[in-house]
Amino acid sequence: MGKTTIPVGKNQTIEMEITGLTHEGQGVGRYQGFTLFVPHALPGEKVEVKVVKVKKTYGYGRLMEIKDASPYRAEPPCPIYKKCGGCQLQHINYEEQLRQKEQLVRDNLSRIGGLEHVRIHPTIGMENPWRYRNKAQVPIGEEKGGLIGGFYAAGSHQIIDMEACLIQHEKNDEVVQAVKEIASSLGISAYHEETHQGLIRHVVAKIGFRTGEVMVVLITNGEEIPQKDSLIEGILQKVDGIRSIVQNINTKRTNVIFGEKTKTLWGEEVIYDDIGNIKFAISARSFFQVNPVQTEKLYNKALEYAGLTGKETVIDAYCGIGTISLFLARHAKQVYGVEIVPEAISDAKKNARLNRIENVTFAVGEAEKVIPWWYAQGIKADVMVIDPPRKGCNEELLKTIIDMKPKRVVYVSCNPSTLARDLRILEDGGFKTIEVQPVDMFPHTVHVECVVQIKRAESRMK
Repeated sequence: MGKTTIPVGKNQTIEMEITGLTHEGQGVGRYQGFTLFVPHALPGEKVEVKVVKVKKTYGYGRLMEIKDASPYRAEPPCPIYKKCGGCQLQHINYEEQLRQKEQLVRDNLSRIGGLEHVRIHPTIGMENPWRYRNKAQVPIGEEKGGLIGGFYAAGSHQIIDMEACLIQHEKNDEVVQAVKEIASSLGISAYHEETHQGLIRHVVAKIGFRTGEVMVVLITNGEEIPQKDSLIEGILQKVDGIRSIVQNINTKRTNVIFGEKTKTLWGEEVIYDDIGNIKFAISARSFFQVNPVQTEKLYNKALEYAGLTGKETVIDAYCGIGTISLFLARHAKQVYGVEIVPEAISDAKKNARLNRIENVTFAVGEAEKVIPWWYAQGIKADVMVIDPPRKGCNEELLKTIIDMKPKRVVYVSCNPSTLARDLRILEDGGFKTIEVQPVDMFPHTVHVECVVQIKRAESRMK
């Protein structure tokens, strides 16, 4: 057999039709049978494309002209949308974004999990899908003698300076602008990755949506901040509502944002926010859901799927700072939460005390080790809640769930492909996936969160 010839060459301009959208939000289509990925192109569009990269079985193209536009195409309101890597879907109208996310979940469950029988609901969206993020983590750089701050350009470490990010709460923009301006005027330097010189690496801003409390975190390459008092005073004058200014020291050559040492420069160590009727203390390094409006919808759905009557023992296998555990505890007999990050468990215990919730027990460790140990002590879950990272559940944990045989499992997922893989394992182990509710936690990005109701096969509702 002769070698298959590739019908396009680099820098060639072609016309083609876009037939689908990848999980990264790129348009995809075929040109004479050859697959091409085209960022910012939409399904159903006829486009003119310049080929920029060719591999053996696929290539990449740059969108040059839209000959026939999709009815779902929208004009991105963000002026730096095409340069910045933060959002991927602003060129699609919001209703279609929600439909595409539902389709992504459907495709993954079918293709990876072989789960054709599962009911998948339409994605729960936001009434106003802008300004929803309560936390900004912004790298700081230098340009023409002044400080710049923004998100990285897609696929690079080049900082795109910005004054406003339309998915961030306005207060976070105010904080970043204030730090850039004041630090520049005081001659405080930005960190340079290549030379490992300079001081300010990142500015992290956090806001309590319900409380209005603001935290500023300055991440520095060293302990000493020159003219520290003037910097603090300037920030306080420019931004209302600040409760906490914190310094985190990270002197390592690393892409990891936070270092080990944190100290409070002004005000409190924490700010507070509420989800539903639960109050949470948020420290500089504690993980807290970034979209509190949608988090409440997500947790209410998890609570519904858990089917609690007040008599159940619940195990929360990736409990973080106790957000889901505490949400469920008021409706359960007892909740056990396990998490590998010690600081998160420390925060979870504080949050339990803050809300006077006593029917929770938190432990530090790997879920796949702690839960079998609990099981050996006679602790058996009626309901298991799992909210793993993007890589999905550890195999040992899935085996433990299958052995423990809880009546119900609630799976909260941020990655449809690993969700599909794990659901397949649970199905093969005697569970039945009943329904899936996608929730749009991150509008205008490709990410989609899901809450899944799973039951023991024999205890399925008739």
